Amino acid sequence: MFDTNYTEILNRVKQIDPVAYGRSRNFADGAVTKLSPYISRGVISTRFVMNSLLNRGFEVTQMQKLIQELAWRDYFQQVWKSKGDDINQDLKNNQNGVKHHHMPFAVLNTQIGIQAIDQGIKDLYRNGYMHNHIRMYVASIACNLGGSHWETPSKWLYYHLLDGDHASNTLSWQWVAGAFSNKRYFANQDNINKYCHTHQKDTFLDVGYDQFNTMSTPPVLEKTCLPELITILPPTKEINVHKEKPTLIYNSYNLDPKWKKPEDANRILLLEPSHFNTYPVSDKTISFVLALAENIPGIQVFTGEFNDLVNKYDLKKIYFKEHPFNVHYKGIQESRDWMFNIEGYYPSFFKFWKKCEKELGI
Repeated sequence: MFDTNYTEILNRVKQIDPVAYGRSRNFADGAVTKLSPYISRGVISTRFVMNSLLNRGFEVTQMQKLIQELAWRDYFQQVWKSKGDDINQDLKNNQNGVKHHHMPFAVLNTQIGIQAIDQGIKDLYRNGYMHNHIRMYVASIACNLGGSHWETPSKWLYYHLLDGDHASNTLSWQWVAGAFSNKRYFANQDNINKYCHTHQKDTFLDVGYDQFNTMSTPPVLEKTCLPELITILPPTKEINVHKEKPTLIYNSYNLDPKWKKPEDANRILLLEPSHFNTYPVSDKTISFVLALAENIPGIQVFTGEFNDLVNKYDLKKIYFKEHPFNVHYKGIQESRDWMFNIEGYYPSFFKFWKKCEKELGI
């Protein structure tokens, strides 16, 4: 489903139809780009995607919906940069209706009884991907009907997603649960049937929207559990480092094959056990990261901590790209490739997007 060859990834960018995307993106079978795993892993950037479309001759008005969705990703990243670890807790409001810090057993085991959602979770386990609308449905069921605090189920989803982006995932769950928005998000069965092309009736979601705020937890969601989330990293191996050369540090959020491409340098993919203990990902995700890294000539994999790498190989001139997970790195930090020249915290996407519109001239 997700090719890891860089040429094929670029071909996927060339095949984007932003007009079709704007018309159908909310449907489970809509013309979505499926570029999120490559953007999340830093193989390509939101700016690269936008510029590629502009270079193909699309007008901004033709691709506004797509640009706006890409801007959501940058917006969440800017919130994370500004707020740091505060995004790991209720950011704007205390989540209402929390009954526990587990997750519904039925969600974990695809036994919810909503056909489209159970199938979406099965697809997640198989492919490491879930359509954004179905992510929202799952979050709403787990948090707003099942009583879960968003943290545990959001970690479960992040674990399985090839496009696992901590900011987008965490803040999206908070948005659905009302911790990063002014109200909680609900979707009823009619909504799911419309966007997933199903015809299901007589489910616990087959109600009017006015009933959600007074609903009791559906019996199928009452049993809870804690998911087992463990990352297995490649074993630590010796690597060959030339001390006289600069060292470029890659990680699971920076796998850009074009970064400093002409430069003669040590190129090291750093996999830190401490990071994955705190933010675990699946075997599929690790395999995906390692396969994407193969697009970078000469890259070597080091499983260990940043300081251990530096001390063991006596690294001097170190380069890395800015990222909230990299705050402990030491060396020369370079900027990521943002879609717009907008920085800082905005309390809502709407206010952030207004700044984006000015840069776009719309």
